[in-house]
Amino acid sequence: MTRSVWLKADDSVGDWETRKRRITAGLESGVDWILVDESDVERVRSLGDVNVAAFRTDADASLIDNVEEAESSDPDVADAYVVGKNGEGDGTVDLPGDFSGSADMTTLRREDDRANAAYVRILSKDHEAFAEAAADDADFTIVVGEDWTIIPLENLIARIGEETDLIAGVTTAEEARTAFETLELGSDGVLLDTDDPDEIRRTVEVREAAERESLDLQWAEVTAVERTGMADRVCVDTGNLMEHDEGMLVGSMGRGLFFVHAETAESPYVASRPFRVNAGAVHAYVRTPEGGTKYLSELKSGDEVQVIDTDGRTREAIVGRVKIEKRPMFRVEAELDGDRVETLLQNAETIKVQTRDGRTAVTDLEPGDEVLLYYEDTARHFGEAVEESIIEK
Repeated sequence: MTRSVWLKADDSVGDWETRKRRITAGLESGVDWILVDESDVERVRSLGDVNVAAFRTDADASLIDNVEEAESSDPDVADAYVVGKNGEGDGTVDLPGDFSGSADMTTLRREDDRANAAYVRILSKDHEAFAEAAADDADFTIVVGEDWTIIPLENLIARIGEETDLIAGVTTAEEARTAFETLELGSDGVLLDTDDPDEIRRTVEVREAAERESLDLQWAEVTAVERTGMADRVCVDTGNLMEHDEGMLVGSMGRGLFFVHAETAESPYVASRPFRVNAGAVHAYVRTPEGGTKYLSELKSGDEVQVIDTDGRTREAIVGRVKIEKRPMFRVEAELDGDRVETLLQNAETIKVQTRDGRTAVTDLEPGDEVLLYYEDTARHFGEAVEESIIEK
């Protein structure tokens, strides 16, 4: 699931200068969406590149007839149009009778066929049912709890399927964490309402943590460490700094990827480069986000790779540069449950793997040592796991 952070910056926040400060803080923190009134769409576009959602207003109804017919480069055009403000969605207009959930988005939409998102404040059980009904016809359903927040969110997560992205209203990063963890599945996103730049940044960090994959790393016994000839070796330099216990998963065989440390360690001879993983030869796989792999030779600036720590916690990193140079190599072979996997790593003290004894230079690695790797009994085709018989040796 891809999570998102929306930042509320409509006229309820204050005047334009106040909204602008909030929007700028959101852009600098990396929020995914900015929610504003339709009259502010062009202003937001001028501040930075971000998805813009707009509360539909009668005064701007003539801007376009249908969002799909508009040019994507039109600065007046939002990426999503939200209905519900100043209507049934926020309680300005009463719901019809004892609403039991039989209506669709037309109750919110009125005459505006551009709307693809609904905004509902959960003021009562009827409003919860109203949000559930709106979700049937909305790409995004934004729900903001009032006196009760967790129970309505649990109910909506349980009842609403993949037809909509459920966005929960929050005011703090801790509330965002709860929304992402509710019923283990969590909401698809959060709508954050705060002026605090630190709270905005922390909420984005919570989103990133919620998206991270956690892998089960295993110990494999080293069966061979052999010098080979020269090969084209790849250093992956990222635009992100890595911690001392982080690295990447690389290997000659897709089913068994070795944990290779980032060059975060200080050395008497070489300065640390905490943005770099000396990953191996050009033919090797490197794991990417969402379970894919790429050949090291394919990586280029702007690509995403997966960074992982020794406990299996992952995050994404952006490739800034790839350095390919001829270097002497080791062939490292390891065995796990009777299956042997291997990779080529440069013959140098700065290249380190994780063993039972801790961070160990490949030049000190010996048969009988145990190294950390990620193993999955599957084959790879164009970087995707497939169920077929493929022999790698």
